[in-house]
Amino acid sequence: MALFSGLSERLSHIFSKITKRGKLTELEIKEAMREVRIALLEADVNYMVVKDFIKNVSEKAVGEDVLKSLTPAQQVIKIVNEELTNLMGSTNSKLAVSPKPPTIIMMCGLQGAGKTTMCAKLGYYLKKSGKRPLLVACDIYRPAAIDQLKVVGKQAGCEVFEKGMQNPVKTAKQAVEHALKQNLDTVIIDTAGRLHINEELMKELENIKKELSPTEILLVVDSMTGQDAVVVAQTFNEKLDVTGVILTKLDGDTRGGAALSIKAITGKPIKFSGIGEKIGDLEPFYPDKITSRILRMGDVLTLIEKSKESVSE
Repeated sequence: MALFSGLSERLSHIFSKITKRGKLTELEIKEAMREVRIALLEADVNYMVVKDFIKNVSEKAVGEDVLKSLTPAQQVIKIVNEELTNLMGSTNSKLAVSPKPPTIIMMCGLQGAGKTTMCAKLGYYLKKSGKRPLLVACDIYRPAAIDQLKVVGKQAGCEVFEKGMQNPVKTAKQAVEHALKQNLDTVIIDTAGRLHINEELMKELENIKKELSPTEILLVVDSMTGQDAVVVAQTFNEKLDVTGVILTKLDGDTRGGAALSIKAITGKPIKFSGIGEKIGDLEPFYPDKITSRILRMGDVLTLIEKSKESVSE
């Protein structure tokens, strides 16, 4: 099953019905919006997000310009396309770079979200773009987390810094000193996760943040968990003020509710998505590309752009 396949099919079906009609009435648009609303809720998109989304689209879609235009259905699809893209943050949000090296990236998230592997994937991605990353093992609680980071770090061709079971804050500080000496420009810290959010975990993460002032605090979230992913993101964001989100297992999520809800709920951009098991399976998150995959409307959207140009001429 492909990403968003369920949602894509539903929306294609809804839009093909209105495209066949030629002229549209306000009632027909409202009916279509009601179906879109159900499709989004079934895709596990957050209820409040769906409510606002439908309100925004409906207000624009029942305007004079749309109803009186030559291709009202296309105009409605164009509005849905724009609003979906806005929902996910409209443009790709790049990683911040510290003016004074090293750039410190603190990775956080619950156990099982794929955080340790994601550290290596990010290291590999940055290395390919000419950076010199150092991976730091600060998860001292999960058995074998340090060994796992060493294994994936090797696959990524990145050095791994570890001090065994020593206090993670101390390890992180030593890693930054080591990076400076070795002329490594990016430090990626693999922090501890838990099976659920608790006080102890948050305290430790807050301590690392306070001591190191990371350039980026990236939250790794399992997109397969849908609404739970959104709740996790909200809680981490309240405690740590994260700078961005990485969605893992986006390739396996047929519904896509997390991808469509997180930015709207937390206000924080999705910066990357994990799209497979391999070390290179990490890509920058482009909301417009995701939208066109959801709508499967490449051709229609190109058509709309063309008709817009000819009208303005």
